Amino acid sequence: MLEAPTRPSPWLLRWQQAAQPGHSALDLACGSGRHLRWLAARGLQVTGVDRDAAALAPLAGLGSSVELINADIEAGPWPLAGRQFNLVLVSNYLWRPLLAQIVASVAPGGWLIYETFAHGQQSIGRPARADFLLQPGELLQACAGLRVIGYEDGFDSAEARDDAVNGRYVQRVAAVREVAATGGFPRYPLVTAGKACASQ
Repeated sequence: MLEAPTRPSPWLLRWQQAAQPGHSALDLACGSGRHLRWLAARGLQVTGVDRDAAALAPLAGLGSSVELINADIEAGPWPLAGRQFNLVLVSNYLWRPLLAQIVASVAPGGWLIYETFAHGQQSIGRPARADFLLQPGELLQACAGLRVIGYEDGFDSAEARDDAVNGRYVQRVAAVREVAATGGFPRYPLVTAGKACASQ
């Protein structure tokens, strides 16, 4: 098992079907790359974007399957204009002016896996500013046009997550940009987090 600071989010692990070898993935605000590393190890072509050049530097040696973009996406232009990905991953990051752009970056047949802090977090710790906390239902509204496969909004206790020190209020969604089905209905297995994590 991976050590807690480097272990991918259980929400990402639950939806491993979204991380197919050979597919493209965007890890937005990737930080030190705990998800980027996991996706690259699974055989995805991963683009990581972050404004912290020091955090990105250790990721430079991960190989040709990893593209790193050092950009301040809140103050500068969107660095991925016209690009779409089979998987768009956002974890512990919220900048509302980019929500529509993030959703638009999901390719046809691709997935959006998004989780971040929600209203209520201010009662127990940081972040506490409303700018960084999703309001009830806000993430669902941002996913208009995608098919929502899984959604949660509530308190995630430390006991429920073996990679957490403290509980936290979160919203998270797993959604797909569907394409017209040919020859049947697509199946999106509702894998339980425990089953997904057990396979690691």
